[in-house]
Amino acid sequence: MNTPGNMPDRLIAEEPYYEPSGAEIEIFAAAYGNQLPILLKGPTGCGKTRFVHYMSWYLKRPLVTVACHDDLTAADLIGRYLVRGGETEWLDGPLTYAVRHGAICYLDEIVEARKDTSVVIHPLCDDRRILPVDKLGELLQVPKEFSLVVSYNPGYQSVLKDLKQSTRQRFVALEFAYPSAEMEQKIVVSESGVDADTAHKLIKFGGHTRNLKGSGLDEGASTRLLVNAAKLIASGIAPTLACDTAVGHALTDDAELLQAVHELASAVF
Repeated sequence: MNTPGNMPDRLIAEEPYYEPSGAEIEIFAAAYGNQLPILLKGPTGCGKTRFVHYMSWYLKRPLVTVACHDDLTAADLIGRYLVRGGETEWLDGPLTYAVRHGAICYLDEIVEARKDTSVVIHPLCDDRRILPVDKLGELLQVPKEFSLVVSYNPGYQSVLKDLKQSTRQRFVALEFAYPSAEMEQKIVVSESGVDADTAHKLIKFGGHTRNLKGSGLDEGASTRLLVNAAKLIASGIAPTLACDTAVGHALTDDAELLQAVHELASAVF
């Protein structure tokens, strides 16, 4: 039995920086202890992935992360036979690998994957706790150490890309939002090394861009983008230019909106 050499799993040795906004750590730990799958929902860049990394460290379990996309199929998650050197070998997919090793499997933006993935996810999320590997004729019983975590951004979903009720109701759900201004400032300072005044201005700028959501922008500046801008500023890039490159161009290609974001940054800095 072979596993991919570049499988994105790891035991996280050092505590990742994470600022809790409520009881999400306790809820995740309780769900894990009761072998309940977990759904994280919230806007892009608000800390969902960092939270999963933190919980992997907190629970001392390896983490397998899958960035879901339009071409991701059930077979990609389960595994497939490959021909190498004239011989046929089985290669575990990330989900099978996580089950075998009792890891946390994180499916990021699950609704982007093809619909057939629900066929393999459902039996993992109810009392059966099994993973059928049809091509091997195996029915893997999921160990208690395994946990399935999925995430999605409700704000980006259409009728054609939404999480079905039959899937959603199998999970314990945690809703994430952008942190409070005070907490976001603390995060930006900690993650980038900029001074508190610069961080405060960045948070103010980020709030202004979020007010443009629905008026041209799909999303305003996420905490992640503000941290990116702060890192550029800490490296000597002028604040307005840092906001243009790390935030404006990350959010839109529209010339008028880019100018609007630039003017917001100029007004703040």
